[in-house]
Amino acid sequence: MKFDHLANVPPITNSRIRVSIPKSLEKTVRNGHPWLFERSIIDQNRDGEAGELAVMFDSKKRFLAIGLYDPESVIRVKILQAGKPATINQDWFAEKMASAFDLRKGIPADGYRLIHGENDGFPSLILDRYADTFVLKLYSTAWLPHLHDFLSALWQFYQPERVVLRLSRNIQRSQTYGLHDGMTLYGTPPTEPVIFRENGLSFSADVLHGHKTGFFFDQRDNRSAVRELSKGYDVLDVFAYSGGFSVYAAAGGARSVVSLDISEPALINAQENFRLNQTNPDVQACQHEIVPADAFEMLQAYAVQGRSFDMVIVDAPSFAKSQDEIDRALMAYGRLARLASALLHPKGVLVMASCSSRITAEAFFNTVEASTVKPIIAFKHTFHAPDHPIGFPEGAYLKCYYGHLTG
Repeated sequence: MKFDHLANVPPITNSRIRVSIPKSLEKTVRNGHPWLFERSIIDQNRDGEAGELAVMFDSKKRFLAIGLYDPESVIRVKILQAGKPATINQDWFAEKMASAFDLRKGIPADGYRLIHGENDGFPSLILDRYADTFVLKLYSTAWLPHLHDFLSALWQFYQPERVVLRLSRNIQRSQTYGLHDGMTLYGTPPTEPVIFRENGLSFSADVLHGHKTGFFFDQRDNRSAVRELSKGYDVLDVFAYSGGFSVYAAAGGARSVVSLDISEPALINAQENFRLNQTNPDVQACQHEIVPADAFEMLQAYAVQGRSFDMVIVDAPSFAKSQDEIDRALMAYGRLARLASALLHPKGVLVMASCSSRITAEAFFNTVEASTVKPIIAFKHTFHAPDHPIGFPEGAYLKCYYGHLTG
């Protein structure tokens, strides 16, 4: 398979960088942790370019691991394989993909995550499927020299209509050899949002400019849970983005749904997602309102207005992008739990999620319960969907709290 846009990307070199690490880290690497930080390297035989392969040996000169070298990242080596030597090429990628794709069998959607980064053995790489459009997002330039082998391996399993490339902000500031965010690597570039199906519902996603790759697949199971709970409810969806939770609530028989988000374009997409599902009688019957506003300010305004709901969903941002932001993030989650619970009818349902890997589930759940205006009883805690497996401790990020106010 030819990928003409990759013509200017330098080929993979045959030479390897030899890296030495402290003996104290050998067990961690051997057990499959995917990150080797710059500070953990005690010696290497030469400087390296992004995408070169770095090999580690243990204190007895035995092979330990091999990974992608990234001189621009504090995670200096993204480890691909540990314990047993391997040749990193198209065949190796195909073998890894086979394992990842097997995990996704039976997902009731044609939109879902195919490769979940480090957790599927592909550090700093995400592959999402939107029906016949695949979106590849890279978080490291170390992948650029390997894209041809990666895509050729993908073609052994899927032949999508197109493959769109998304690049993280840090990559967009680096040398990318003519590749850019939103480029279509294969097929005809999309001229409108891509439509996909999830649990019998239709959604559109802007795969060229949307946040992440265009949609949040990780909340699929929580959206389904909301659908089961929302019959006859008045629902407030906070940080609604493109209305995923809102549409599911409507499909579950909600009487009304308010989609609240600061982004007006996202809410226009939410309206479109309601339109796409008008053949569903429950969605058609639901009264849908969009409110472009700051979440904190609007929650306070609703309290002043005396407005109330049977269910409030708060799919909040991570708030903690670094270790020193944890306390501030927990304060923000606590404030949201307080504001949201103040709008609930007696025995109303609060659904609240965190997507920060730095906030533990215990700290998040405790913060929610300690912050509501009335006592709350949890009836469910959920974590990652099957297409977002967790392969190492730092890979866990998503947790969702479900609770009833007791009065």
